Amino acid sequence: MTFASRAPRPAAAASAVALAAAVALLAPTSPAYAAANAVPTYEVKINLTVAALDSAHAPTAAVKSAFGITGSAKARSYSYYDTDGGALDAEGWSVRLRHKSGSSFEETYKKRFPVTNGDLTAALNAANAAGFDSGDTNYKAEVDWGYAKQTLSFSTEKSHSASGYSGTAMPTSTTGRTWLVNDIPGKLENWGSSGWGKTTLQASRAHGPVTAKVYGGAWGPSDDASIEVLPVVGAGGTGTEYVVELSFKTDSAADAADLHADAIAVAEANGWLYHGDILKTQLILDRY
Repeated sequence: MTFASRAPRPAAAASAVALAAAVALLAPTSPAYAAANAVPTYEVKINLTVAALDSAHAPTAAVKSAFGITGSAKARSYSYYDTDGGALDAEGWSVRLRHKSGSSFEETYKKRFPVTNGDLTAALNAANAAGFDSGDTNYKAEVDWGYAKQTLSFSTEKSHSASGYSGTAMPTSTTGRTWLVNDIPGKLENWGSSGWGKTTLQASRAHGPVTAKVYGGAWGPSDDASIEVLPVVGAGGTGTEYVVELSFKTDSAADAADLHADAIAVAEANGWLYHGDILKTQLILDRY
C-alpha cells in the first residue's frame, strides 16, 4: 500500500518561520556593549636629549622659548608600587604614589591598553569589553602619544593627607603600600579573579622614590605644556641619567596630531630630539 506525502500543518510551518526569524535577530553581527566607548583626551609626550639642558640640568633658554615654557621649576616626587616580578605591570596596571610640594599625596591607579598600528577604535573596543567605557566616570581615558608609540590608558585618582610630610617627602614603602591597598579601586582589586589585585598590591613594594622638576607653559593649541626633568640612577646602579620629557595636553585628536608633528619638527631641527620612547614607569620599575 502506498501512502501519499502530506504537506506540513500551517501552524507548524508558521512556528518554524517565527523561530528562524528570532534566531536571526538574536545572532550578533558585531560586539555589543552596555555603554558606548569612552572618549579620551590626549597627551603628547616627546623625549628630548640632554642637549636640551643647561649645566644646572634645567631646560635651556632656547628650549623654553621654542616650546612656550614660562613657569619656574616645581618639584614632585613619586614611586611606583609593584612586586619584584612586576605582576601588576604584566597585566597592564600601574600604581603610583606622588607628592607635589604643598599638596596632598596623589594615589593613581592606571590600566593601559596598547594602540596597535594607530587603531584607537580597536583599543577602545578592548577597553570597553574589559569594563572601561563612557559610563564609568570614575576613570579618565587618555591617549599617551609618544614619538612612535600610542597607549590608551584609564586612570582613577585618590588622595591622602600630607600632614607631617614637608616639601615632596615620601612615606616609607610599607606606609605607602598600606594607603594604596586601603584605597584600591574595585576594578583592580578583582582584576582577573576575586581579590587578585589586592593580594598582589599587598605583596608590592615602592620602586623609587624619584624627584623630578617640572616647568609649565602653553604652546600652540595646548594651554598645558610642560617639560619634566627626571634624574634616575644609571643602568648599572650608579651615577645619574636625566630623562627629559616634553608634553602637551589637549582634548582634540586633531590638535594632538598637530602638536606631535610640530614638536618633533622643532626638536629635530634644533638637535634636541630623542629618537624613541622612554617609558618612565618601566624605567623606574627596572632601576629601583
